[in-house]
Amino acid sequence: MIADTIPWNRFDCEVVGVAHSGLEGMHLVARYRPDIVITDINIEGVDGLRMVAGIKTEYPDTRVSILTEHRDFDSAQEAIRLGVDRFLVKPSSADEISEAVAFMAEKCRESENGRESVFHPVTHVISEATTMTVQNALGYIEEHYMERIRLQDVADHVFVSQWYLSKLLHKETGRSFPELMNGIRVARAKKLLQDPTLRISDVAEKLGFSDPAHFSRAFKRETGISAGEYRKHGG
Repeated sequence: MIADTIPWNRFDCEVVGVAHSGLEGMHLVARYRPDIVITDINIEGVDGLRMVAGIKTEYPDTRVSILTEHRDFDSAQEAIRLGVDRFLVKPSSADEISEAVAFMAEKCRESENGRESVFHPVTHVISEATTMTVQNALGYIEEHYMERIRLQDVADHVFVSQWYLSKLLHKETGRSFPELMNGIRVARAKKLLQDPTLRISDVAEKLGFSDPAHFSRAFKRETGISAGEYRKHGG
């Protein structure tokens, strides 16, 4: 295990946590705000790049290196765009890993001294990571809008905190999480309402609304007319 084999003291570093899943890793990052993170691309089936994007979105100053068995060129390129410092393919020697740690530790010291990395300007990294995180969040909402998902579910999926995702979605889309959910559901409702065999209550249930009244309020808020009027006038 890397935590036991790297001479961390040599780099003025200490291990504050070891995670065995992506979600556990996210919680450790939120708790300790580490300067350095070393992760894999696949962590118990989790997309490690999605986690890296989340870390770089919410904690852009955190240095990240990837140590993985996957030799996928596209993943390596995406990791670089997200601001990953090193992309190491297993089996990597202790010297290679130590070099990555030394590099990240030096970049942390430079940041503390006010010098910006010439390889990954902070604004560029934030832009790439933020774009990916927002796209992942919206994609998850699009895929699960029929379920009664919570903001926390989406935040866990993109590896950022709930409060941060709320601010991020509003900043990037101009809408809150409930508004985004309702917008997607109402867009789908317009198609379902064209089927005369479906009652309005059936449409509401298919779209994951807790009750028809909630659906009716959301539909009128989005369109300006009731679902019944929309159906009557053929959309």
